[in-house]
Amino acid sequence: MPVPWFLLSLALGRSPVVLSLERLVGSQDAARCSPGLSCHLWDGDVVCLPGSVVSTPGPVLVPTHLQTELVLRCYQETDCDLCVRVAVHLAVHGPWEEPEDEEKFGKVADPELEEPRNASLQAQVVLSFQAYPTARCVLLEVRVPAALVQPGQSVGSVVFDCFEAALGTEVQIWSYTQPRYQKEVNLTLQLPDCRGLEVRDSIQSCWALPWLSVTADGDDVLLVLDVSEEQSFGLSLYWNQVQGPIKPWWHRNLTGPQTITLNHTDIVPCLCVQAWTLEPDSVRTNICPFRKDPRAHRNLWQAARLQLLPPRGWRLDAPCSLPAQATLCWQALGGGPCQPLVPLLPRENVTVNMALEFPLLKGHPNLCVQVSSWKKLQLQECLWADSLGPLKDDMLLVETRGPQDNRSLCALEPSGCTPLLNRASTRAARLGEQLLQDLRSGQCLQLWDDDLGALWACSMDKYIHQRWVLVWLACLLFAAALFLLLLLKKDHVKGWLRLLKEDVRAGGTARGRAALLLYSADDAGFERLVGALASALCQLPLRVAVDLWSRRELSAQGPLAWFHAQRRQTVQEGGTVVLIFSPGAVALCHEWLQDGAPAPRAHGPHDAFAASLSCVLPDFLQGRAPGRYVGAYFDRLLHRDAVPALFRTVPVFSLPSQLPDFLGTLQGPGAPRPGRLGERAEQVSRALQPALDSCLRSPGTPGTARGMGPEAGDRT
Repeated sequence: MPVPWFLLSLALGRSPVVLSLERLVGSQDAARCSPGLSCHLWDGDVVCLPGSVVSTPGPVLVPTHLQTELVLRCYQETDCDLCVRVAVHLAVHGPWEEPEDEEKFGKVADPELEEPRNASLQAQVVLSFQAYPTARCVLLEVRVPAALVQPGQSVGSVVFDCFEAALGTEVQIWSYTQPRYQKEVNLTLQLPDCRGLEVRDSIQSCWALPWLSVTADGDDVLLVLDVSEEQSFGLSLYWNQVQGPIKPWWHRNLTGPQTITLNHTDIVPCLCVQAWTLEPDSVRTNICPFRKDPRAHRNLWQAARLQLLPPRGWRLDAPCSLPAQATLCWQALGGGPCQPLVPLLPRENVTVNMALEFPLLKGHPNLCVQVSSWKKLQLQECLWADSLGPLKDDMLLVETRGPQDNRSLCALEPSGCTPLLNRASTRAARLGEQLLQDLRSGQCLQLWDDDLGALWACSMDKYIHQRWVLVWLACLLFAAALFLLLLLKKDHVKGWLRLLKEDVRAGGTARGRAALLLYSADDAGFERLVGALASALCQLPLRVAVDLWSRRELSAQGPLAWFHAQRRQTVQEGGTVVLIFSPGAVALCHEWLQDGAPAPRAHGPHDAFAASLSCVLPDFLQGRAPGRYVGAYFDRLLHRDAVPALFRTVPVFSLPSQLPDFLGTLQGPGAPRPGRLGERAEQVSRALQPALDSCLRSPGTPGTARGMGPEAGDRT
């Protein structure tokens, strides 16, 4: 269920923080003055012609600043328009001369009129109002009595009611006198929309606006719009950028209640919502609900990208404006933090999506750009590395110039800027004299130069080559000493090499030995017992093949073809074929030995033992079995005398009692020493015992269930 995205629910029709406005009844404009002043509003609008500034003939009244207040002009209780009330503050301005006898004291706004010394000052004040698509100018006559006339002092204000304007628009107001004695005063005002005023029941254009709430549902952000079923409206999502007009990112004309889903990664601080009814000249209401959302600010920095603009320019691309600063830094080849080149190259304020350029003489791949916000590093890119190649092992020399031609030179290192001629243990200090010589001989590249200092990049390649020459010389000396030592101890070395060769050969033989297990699937318990033996043998250096693990290949090739392929590979690699005897296997062998072929019976589809007897018996009858085959049976499941005599011509082992001899035969000449072989036999015995006990406890007579048990699955 969605949870609130903010602590407050945002609505395009109403907001928790609203203004209650004064109501003016009727459509008549009016003017009033502060106490002591008299004023008159001319009927109708006048032409807005400020004219040029003229000199003051004496003390005059001029506007000093403007104040505004929002009111409602109502024609009926529920039929009102938003109106802007303007207050113009006035002051006395102009030269003040003490009048001679018989000369007049004051000057009026019209220089042709002269009044007695105790006369008042008069001014014609123009108010100009512009709000797309309308513009108005009104004229106010103001008179100030002589008692209030003080040079440079405010005398009061005149208030005009009022200029009508549309909700959510931007208005501009100017004020000046006729004639104009100074630059006009002006004010720009962004009017609120329906959600910022308590006007939903008074202004009819606000009645149909949709209500919007922003909620979160997991990683998604939901914009839920609550309107009537038949209400049609337009909805636009856009990035409110400082530069340029609004560019919609998403726009739809919708009808009825809607829920728009946004991915949380699309949320940035300047993402705004604009809604309006689909009617001519309808009010458009804007809201930007993510300005203070921390996740939106993180997304903004993740979306920001630094882009190279050859030859030495760069640009920060981002959907919103960012309060950030940028500077150059030097990234050394060996890693570590990039070191800012301040104060020589100071930080610059960043304007997003605008090309910038640092005052460099030359570019360098180690020069990078750092962008930080509120003293926190946000982005860093070595922009010129793509065009100038990878980072170089160059040393940056910083020359600082002070007053009276004082100069200092240091090398920028991770520990700081190291003076070249000192006794520090850093690389720059050790090579200080050589770097100074390179600088004087013109071998260093000058990156920047002005009155404050200069930057030089000096190559360290030749000093690195000298160091590697010493390293190679030391290696050669060590190799020569080692060779001489081997000559002196050649008898010991020969014996050590011979032992090493034998160990390697034995290990390779053990790891290369293969074992093919053949058994009769008497029942599910016996199959599990064979599977346990095969798994235990795999822990040794043996490669084990058993049909229990190759059911898919058996189904595809058939048991006989699978056995032929496995037997051929095992014999070629010098491995061993293990015949595991059980009551079922003994019965099959007797059938072959007595009749030459088994009687028809229902063998399992994967019974490789029954199929293999046609190839195994000729090897035994013709004497090819010794060295290739061994036999095995499990204690208490079968007696040794039950194994047909023909198969006892090869070693037959009882498991697990004869495991050491069995493992030694399988591993061949590479078998480990007896102690190690006993440890491995103990491991195999522990692995076999649970399966052997389970097989002995299973009901029924061994050998009666010749099919596959339900546990036998395809283990390929």
